[in-house]
Amino acid sequence: MPPLLIAVVGGSGSGKTTVVRAIYEFLGMNAALIDMDAYYKDLSALSFEERRLVNFDHPDSIDIALMADHLALLRAGQPIRKPTYDFAAHTRAAAVVEVTPRDVILVDGILLFVDRRLRELFDIKIFVDVDDDVRFIRRLQRDVAERGRSVDDIIRQYLTTVRPMHLEFVEPSKRWADVILPEGGHNRIGVEMILARVELELERRRKG
Repeated sequence: MPPLLIAVVGGSGSGKTTVVRAIYEFLGMNAALIDMDAYYKDLSALSFEERRLVNFDHPDSIDIALMADHLALLRAGQPIRKPTYDFAAHTRAAAVVEVTPRDVILVDGILLFVDRRLRELFDIKIFVDVDDDVRFIRRLQRDVAERGRSVDDIIRQYLTTVRPMHLEFVEPSKRWADVILPEGGHNRIGVEMILARVELELERRRKG
């Protein structure tokens, strides 16, 4: 049975991870996780100050070809060596993560629907839709606590790249979604409907 590929897209701080976690916990060990952030291009050739100024919310910052190749391999039943990313250093880390195929491949990222090479690989496409102010507050809290960023740096990045790129690329890409989920993981009924659909699709595939 080929794996079911599910994409969860939404703006930064929309709660994509919460939705992915709900699906993953529902499936148990039958799911593998892929995060688009792991596929930021390697910027180790640039100085730290140069890396800080890179527009990480533009599709050009992502190694889309590598990500598409890896998802195609997983779909074909082949394992991959997923890269990892150092958010404090703004570049790819040396470590890789071995990912083996499962019944479901869960993929989250802000730009998964922008490029046709990725978009056409997914069986179920979910867009998590949350108000801008809520997303900004969540991003601020996360980047300070988990990624070692200063408040001034987070605000600068949000105003210069995050918000403009959201309006140009992320928000318009919701037209490609099969499901638009308002309020993300807090939308209990919506999440339960998605889980029911995933279960139905897996059962259909098991029956051939």
